[in-house]
Amino acid sequence: MTAILSDAVLLVLLAFCRVGGCFLVLPGISSSRVPVQVRLLLVIAITIAMLGQIWPLLQTANVSQSPVLARLIVSETLIGLFIGLAVRFYLLALGFMATALGTVIGYGNLMGPGFEETEPQAAIGTLLTMSAVLLLFIFDFHHAVIRSLIASYSVVPVTGSFEVETYLMNLTETLKESFLLVLRLGSPFIAYALVINLMIGILNKLTPQIPIYFISLPFVIAGGILLLYFAVPSFLTLFVEGFMEFRVFQ
Repeated sequence: MTAILSDAVLLVLLAFCRVGGCFLVLPGISSSRVPVQVRLLLVIAITIAMLGQIWPLLQTANVSQSPVLARLIVSETLIGLFIGLAVRFYLLALGFMATALGTVIGYGNLMGPGFEETEPQAAIGTLLTMSAVLLLFIFDFHHAVIRSLIASYSVVPVTGSFEVETYLMNLTETLKESFLLVLRLGSPFIAYALVINLMIGILNKLTPQIPIYFISLPFVIAGGILLLYFAVPSFLTLFVEGFMEFRVFQ
């Protein structure tokens, strides 16, 4: 009886490692603004809730031998990290493009507290990142992540091996898709930057005695804010739609 109970606790530990590895880097939940105790209790609650779906798949693991158990703990944690990183890459790509947009419209030097981390971030970047994460939670992206975790036990069982090359290729493909998505979304701002800087360069050549930079900066900021006002709803909508089409495990 004691051996059976001990094996059951170890199987729950394996499930906790996969869920905990995922939520360790999951956008929004892994933020430094969320207390560690809250994150820990959330992972424990989700692990317990998932046991009804994954328990038969967990029982195939042999946890009676210490070397096998150590390998399984490392493997399960890495699989969870892979799922969380695949989701986080989309938010990292959005943060990159948001910072670029802030630079394009003249707000790149206006720094403020970051949303995910404690490092300073451009105010436009914080606004867009926070809005995107809020929309993702509204559309229940955390439920999609939990479904991916449950599906992962069928695709990558506990007794399977962690294939580093396959996971790195998947992460590379995810990185490519996420950056292509945000580049398409940020293309109006890139076009605006090319046109406005070309105009400023021509004016600077025509009137070299006038400090064009200081005169044109208010117009650049005003045009960027106007473009941002009309583009942000479509920007965020298309980003969320592109994100919801993404699946780590089918």
